[in-house]
Amino acid sequence: MEKYSNLTMILCDQELASLGDSYVNFVYSLALSRVAGKPVGRKLDSRALSSALRKAGIRRLLPHRIDRHKQADAAEALIIYGWLSGAISIKEALNILSREGDISDNLSFLLKLILKRSNFAQKLEVESV
Repeated sequence: MEKYSNLTMILCDQELASLGDSYVNFVYSLALSRVAGKPVGRKLDSRALSSALRKAGIRRLLPHRIDRHKQADAAEALIIYGWLSGAISIKEALNILSREGDISDNLSFLLKLILKRSNFAQKLEVESV
């Protein structure tokens, strides 16, 4: 996997975002299936992802006039980076997204955990997870 020298490079990588889109929707569908007790296939709304990005304190690293879709792409890029780098397993992501409560809060927790384990959290001063 390509080496990234900073978090902004990860967040703005469209190839990571593209793979992250599939990964996030897959894990989200698995989480819904676990909760429902039957197979469920869904796409995660960009609102939930962009909200999670803000809640995790990451939004400020992106350009000011970036739309919600690009913010969601950034969250997806970071989530897939977390999995590809070994910072988080698919099982952990599934457990976090399966929790009760608001999905954007669960996604925010996941993003913060990836930051912490990837050693980007200190640079952002993200509150601990």
